[in-house]
Amino acid sequence: MTKILITGGTGLVGKHLQEVLKKNNHEVSILTRTPKKSNEFRWNIKEGYIDEKAFENITHIIHLAGAGIADKRWSKKRKEELIDSRIQSANLLFEYSKKLNIQLEGFISASGIGYYGAITSQSIFKETDAPENDFISKICIQWEKAALQFKTLEIPVTILRTSIVLTKTGGALNKINTPLFLAKLGNGKQYMPWIHIEDLCALYVKAVNNNTFTGIFNASAPEHHTNTSFTKTLAKVTRKLLLPFSIPSFILNLILGELSVILLKGSKISTEKTSQFYSFKFEKLNNALDDLL
Repeated sequence: MTKILITGGTGLVGKHLQEVLKKNNHEVSILTRTPKKSNEFRWNIKEGYIDEKAFENITHIIHLAGAGIADKRWSKKRKEELIDSRIQSANLLFEYSKKLNIQLEGFISASGIGYYGAITSQSIFKETDAPENDFISKICIQWEKAALQFKTLEIPVTILRTSIVLTKTGGALNKINTPLFLAKLGNGKQYMPWIHIEDLCALYVKAVNNNTFTGIFNASAPEHHTNTSFTKTLAKVTRKLLLPFSIPSFILNLILGELSVILLKGSKISTEKTSQFYSFKFEKLNNALDDLL
């Protein structure tokens, strides 16, 4: 039986993933700053501490921990939090795995499609494409570098570059499905790569169950949508009024600062490589929204 240690297990994706893994007969342990349940263990990144009991008999680590990219404006302090919460936590896991000589069958890490940069183009980005040189890209580069160091311990590594995750409660969809966002943002031509939470969790299960599903994969649905087509589809599914005007870029810049680039920029993401291993349950946005809303 596999036993999986999850970081970020109390977050949006982590909570759902826990249940999916249990349904697939996997045992799950969680690293958290405030453990309350028998399968939860304390860690503190600033103190460089992990309860060593968390590593007993584990076969895989799924690393989801990281401060929310869109939760707060990107002040200098917030930028440091976004980087440190991902990289320092991965480094700490690596140090303990090395020290305790943990024989993992796999280290599976989240990353983001931000790796390709906050840009709008007609390119369809594949896993082999070079990263951009902006802040969001630099986060992902360091994030993945921290995960890939597990290969030096001869541990297989899988990295899922994740797009906007659509869920029933909370997360991006909850914010998008409001009057402010049911309008075109900027020129509306920026792409909005997305994935249904069920498909994302299924990819993590695939990484646990299939030892050939290693390397870097885009976790994004096959159907491409611009901001305009995304909001039109959302309005149609929810039978809400799509506002007949756009939210100017400068307004979003004033409200959100540098963070606004993740709303105003975006390109298409290739799922060709991922689809060789996995058949998406929700390929079409209208089907995903129907299921969730």
